[in-house]
Amino acid sequence: MLKTFDCPKCGAPVTYDRPSDPSVSNPRIRCDYCHSQLIAPNEFSGQAARVVRIQFGGLSGAKFPRWLWLLLAIPLLGVVIAGLTALGVLAPAFYSVSRAVKENNNSVPHGGPVKENKNSFANVLLTFGSEGIGPGMFTDARSIAVDGAGRIYVGEYTGGRIQVFDPAGKFINQWSIGDRKTILRGFAADRKGTVYAVHGGGIVRYQGETGEKLGELKYERSGFDDVSAGADGGLVAAWQSNRDDIVTFDSNGTVVRTIPAAISSTSGDSELSMRVAVDGSGNVYALGRFNNSVFKFGRDGKFINRFGGAGNEPGQFRAAYSIAVDGHGRVYVGDIKGIQVFDTNGRYLTLLELKGMAFGMVFDDKNELFVVARDRVLKYSVKAP
Repeated sequence: MLKTFDCPKCGAPVTYDRPSDPSVSNPRIRCDYCHSQLIAPNEFSGQAARVVRIQFGGLSGAKFPRWLWLLLAIPLLGVVIAGLTALGVLAPAFYSVSRAVKENNNSVPHGGPVKENKNSFANVLLTFGSEGIGPGMFTDARSIAVDGAGRIYVGEYTGGRIQVFDPAGKFINQWSIGDRKTILRGFAADRKGTVYAVHGGGIVRYQGETGEKLGELKYERSGFDDVSAGADGGLVAAWQSNRDDIVTFDSNGTVVRTIPAAISSTSGDSELSMRVAVDGSGNVYALGRFNNSVFKFGRDGKFINRFGGAGNEPGQFRAAYSIAVDGHGRVYVGDIKGIQVFDTNGRYLTLLELKGMAFGMVFDDKNELFVVARDRVLKYSVKAP
């Protein structure tokens, strides 16, 4: 049975063939992106995926310590550099690097802030967070939401912890949606401060500041994987159970529309992990992580267009994870390369460089972009068209 999960180390999608017999232990798998050795999650026992080690290779099955590879590589690297230097090959490169370092030292004060992107399209206004479990610290934060009052909600991928911050990034409170086995798949907040968390296949409502549980949205079957809040107070959700549906709710939590097999019926290929976003006009954007594309649907549910594609060129995706739409209809997609920006028709515009990966993104009422990257949160101002 073909299944997928997110690599605990880099967050990239990992596909594997899960044994149909629950008594059979899951095999070890290698992530194609960070090359970590992994043990797949076991839904039957409630165990999340975990990293075993990074495999460096070996001869006849032997495993060599990392320090031994470095010990062997350093002399060889020295010989290569010496040879290239003698031939005059590296001189221009050394000069260019030296000049760039000198110019950088002259233009950036020592200890000054490091820019996340080399692009005039967006500027970092705020950043907060660090690695840890204390207030204002994160271990594996992948979900972010902002309400109408500017309160910022940040959720950990596992463990159920939700932290609440004021608009300036000051810690206010924290609450939990479950225990250490809980996996937070999707996250959104409406303007009134109601938080919607996707876990256990359902969408559960909470009072944002206190974490008081307000009930679960009713649907025929579990299987929700993501949720996004619209400007009208409604919700758009991704649902997956042998079919990739998009479900729209009104502000009362009543189902308004379903787009059955939204991606797979359009692309002809199966889709097992879908992220969703909605713009101010009600258009729905679905990021198909297995199809490596964004699919746009009108507010009536009709397919409009598709853009993206797998690859390393600008406008193509490699392990895309998150999606958001700004107040001008521009589409932002976070993947390993950074945050790629497209116009409303899918034309590539620019790339926002980011240290790490944008696991979650959302815009507030001021059209400011909030990004969560595992152990920190960043807020950007973006350039108007």
